[in-house]
Amino acid sequence: MDFTYNLYRERFIPKEKKSLKNDLLLYADDDIIITSWNSFRPRPDLASGLSVYYRKLGYKISRFYGEDGSFTRWYCDIICESVDGNDITFSDLLIDVIIEADGSVHVVDLDEAAEAYEQGLITKEQLLFAMRTADTLLRDIRHGRFDALTECLKPYME
Repeated sequence: MDFTYNLYRERFIPKEKKSLKNDLLLYADDDIIITSWNSFRPRPDLASGLSVYYRKLGYKISRFYGEDGSFTRWYCDIICESVDGNDITFSDLLIDVIIEADGSVHVVDLDEAAEAYEQGLITKEQLLFAMRTADTLLRDIRHGRFDALTECLKPYME
């Protein structure tokens, strides 16, 4: 099946919507989209990466690479998707799960999710979805199922 998409990333804090036109679409189907990309603002620990968007599960799992090409961390965004024709917008629901190279796991930006809700930037339903989705992802990590979620990226890893 042939998929041609225009991908966008929407953030609530700060409020912005960016085209991901420079991302390389590696694979797409009804369940996942895989891209490779270069950072908008490169840093020594984040210059490029690979991402898999789990369209039905509500998260994007990214493998981050540093300037030297070495793996630095997994970064998992809780997202929701909206589709308008060939345009797909992935809205970042602020709660993120980070898995460091040493295997340590951190949940970040819970305060931003609360702030976005208080300011009316996200709905109650979006906040509850983000919390439940983050919990599901954390359970998958805790029970050793994270490797299965990243298996689809292996053919594209350098």
